[in-house]
Amino acid sequence: MKKTNPNLNLFCLIALLALNISAVSAASFEVKVTNLTQSQSFTPIIVSSQARAVDIFNAGEAASSEIEAVAEGGDISSLQTLLEADSAVIDVQSSEGLLAAGANSTITVNAPRRARYINLAAMLIPTNDAFIGLNNYPAPRRVGGTATVYLNAYDAGTEVNDELCSSIPGPGFTECTENNTIPEPSGTDIGFIHIHNGIHGVGDLTEATRDWRGPVAKVEITRVR
Repeated sequence: MKKTNPNLNLFCLIALLALNISAVSAASFEVKVTNLTQSQSFTPIIVSSQARAVDIFNAGEAASSEIEAVAEGGDISSLQTLLEADSAVIDVQSSEGLLAAGANSTITVNAPRRARYINLAAMLIPTNDAFIGLNNYPAPRRVGGTATVYLNAYDAGTEVNDELCSSIPGPGFTECTENNTIPEPSGTDIGFIHIHNGIHGVGDLTEATRDWRGPVAKVEITRVR
């Protein structure tokens, strides 16, 4: 009877384990965001992968300063810093520039260890403090698996919806042609995150073109490896 080389068996086992570990460490997700509005744009979109739940916002509660910065000015820097400091967060990436109505953008986040959830946020512009947010959405477990979710717009509740050019950050658009780098809103909103009720033409914005109904974004999360 031919004897099996125990060293060969050990080598094969180690190689197999290495392949399995490599497959887990090499995991990554493509997060495709499609703008479903007729004339709103999305500011740069921040996306994170995490090993456990990490809340970036909670509807019905006051917005954090990080979400306020996203919703009022499209500034993702403080939220990125917050996420990167959390031990449960695996990777944080973002898109560049504005995402126009009807267009889509794909952001890839890596997962060197098993990722369970995906988070996402961006501002709608032109608005006072509307944003899209995805909070702890389950990531697909198998390679090639895709999860699709439609997002409503949230109101951060931090700034009154006066719809004035002086309250909305640039760059310029049809109703507000100047690049407004220092918005100066007056008054306060209700103080908690809620579903946004759209644009109503109370200020400079045109309701017929800027308003929306139903979901404003389609998000497709695909595990690519």
